[in-house]
Amino acid sequence: MSSQKRPQSVGPMGHGHGPGGGNMMMMGQKAKNFKGTLRRLLTYLKPRRNQLIAVILAAILSTVFMIVGPKIMGTAITELFEGAYGKFQGIPGAAINFDKIGQILLVLAGLYVFSSLFNYVQQYMMAGVAQNTVYDLREDVNKKLEKLPLHYFDGRSNGETLSRMTNDIDTIGSTLQQSLTQFITSIVTIIGIVIMMLSISPILTLISIVSLPISIFVIRPILKRSQKHFADQQRTLGQLNGHIEEMYTGHQVVKAFGHEKQAGDQFDKVNEELYEAGRKAQFISGIIMPMMFFIGNLSYVLISVVGGILVTQRAISIGDIQAFITYSKQFTQPITQTANIANIIQSTVAAAERVFELLDEEEETKEITTASLTRAQGAVTFEHVDFGYGEDLLIQDMNIEVLPGQTVAIVGPTGAGKTTMINLLMRFYELNGGKIKLDGLDTREVSRHDLRESFGMVLQDTWLFNGTIKDNIAYGKSGVTDEEIFAAARTAHADHFIRTLPEGYETILNEEASNISEGQKQLLTIARAVLADPPIMILDEATSSVDTRTEVFIQEAMKRLMEGRTSFVIAHRLSTIKDADLILVMDQGKVIEQGTHSELLEENGFYADLYNSQFSEKAG
Repeated sequence: MSSQKRPQSVGPMGHGHGPGGGNMMMMGQKAKNFKGTLRRLLTYLKPRRNQLIAVILAAILSTVFMIVGPKIMGTAITELFEGAYGKFQGIPGAAINFDKIGQILLVLAGLYVFSSLFNYVQQYMMAGVAQNTVYDLREDVNKKLEKLPLHYFDGRSNGETLSRMTNDIDTIGSTLQQSLTQFITSIVTIIGIVIMMLSISPILTLISIVSLPISIFVIRPILKRSQKHFADQQRTLGQLNGHIEEMYTGHQVVKAFGHEKQAGDQFDKVNEELYEAGRKAQFISGIIMPMMFFIGNLSYVLISVVGGILVTQRAISIGDIQAFITYSKQFTQPITQTANIANIIQSTVAAAERVFELLDEEEETKEITTASLTRAQGAVTFEHVDFGYGEDLLIQDMNIEVLPGQTVAIVGPTGAGKTTMINLLMRFYELNGGKIKLDGLDTREVSRHDLRESFGMVLQDTWLFNGTIKDNIAYGKSGVTDEEIFAAARTAHADHFIRTLPEGYETILNEEASNISEGQKQLLTIARAVLADPPIMILDEATSSVDTRTEVFIQEAMKRLMEGRTSFVIAHRLSTIKDADLILVMDQGKVIEQGTHSELLEENGFYADLYNSQFSEKAG
């Protein structure tokens, strides 16, 4: 949803009202480092400087041809008036020279045609420049997102990142395509009109120009007051968008907990704030144009009176007066437009600054690959591993040795560090100290791509994209055949339910994959992991969303899948990990117990308490 308004697209000689004051401060946002950000934004235009020069030349020629028009029209009016006046006075041989007037009008028509042609050229070329620049920006942002560490996304809402990549970049593109050429046109128009007015009458020019500082003096306090309200409008608009997005994406939870009234009340509250800020901003800024028109009309009356006196004194011709009045009426429009565009450029630079802030975010630690990894055997070692999300360490001096082909279960209460351990294994986060080795190689010496290719993951939170079921299963491996996809689905016990769907494997999942059940989603992610055929498997509560019967099928499938592979299983239901080769019991970031199921029960420690508590709960 874009709240930014653009200048009204009125030609330099148009008589439209031009950009209203209400548009002038619509964004209400300023860049922290205007000059630095603007210079950086201009570097994206540098590869297209030749096209920009051509755009500027076309804009200048289009404007110049348009500006000369009223002067030539004035000549035709003078010719018509003098002929008619002479005939009226009975002067011998006096007549209207229609041939000469016709020639003047043909020249005028030619000027307007050329002006329109050059205007088309500059708009066409600028569209290409703007879209190519935005294309480059999007490419850079997309590449940057691929290099950002996981903690960047953990610490920011998805909406904020999306806003920078879409809304802010669109703002830059719109400004480049529309406002930049209008800014050039407005500047050329102002200069051209001043020159033409001076050539007609310096006295009348002085009267016309004097109205400008008076207008600025009158509207400046209004602009300052409106800016605060426009800033409030943008802030509350962002809050409202965020609230709507949260309530829409979580509408099932909202309904399940009966939170509709509170959500509606919160919406009404923010909406009321937005209404108040918008009403005040639009009302105050709406005063600008009437004030400017009032001052402009006073100037117009004064010019008409003085001009009439000069005509009676034969100081200037009546056609020149008509041309001058046309110029004076158009004089304030490009000035207002320039002020409006200057403010939009300021807001655009602020949007560019937000994009550059994203581009300047700290990337994942640069890879120094001194070792290559083809297909891992699956030996994993944690050596004195320390890690914390902040200053306080969550994991301290963790030491684990996992042999190839072993199934390792990780258990413990919520917040013990189970998922963190997996994140470290996948190198989603960098260690504070110690080493994690895969087949004896420090994982920091292997490329992230090769490392992560060695793992298959089935998470508690399923992720499926908008596409066919077949494409979702094939996501983890390129160049697979349909038969391989079908085989993976059969292994994961997903083939039967897929074939019962109307389109089978070609069934398209919607964006949230809400057209299949949670359990079916999990089966598809398991099929995806089966197809990827990785040497190491990570199962994070993989059976938490399926029924007991399906869980038995999945356990059988996983048992076959984990044969000959190293597997890490995070589980809360301890009954599912009795056969694990090694069970790691974690609490507060430390491995407090480790061993087989029977060994840990014999120790009668933390694990035994967890297991017995679950058993007694079931018995109860």
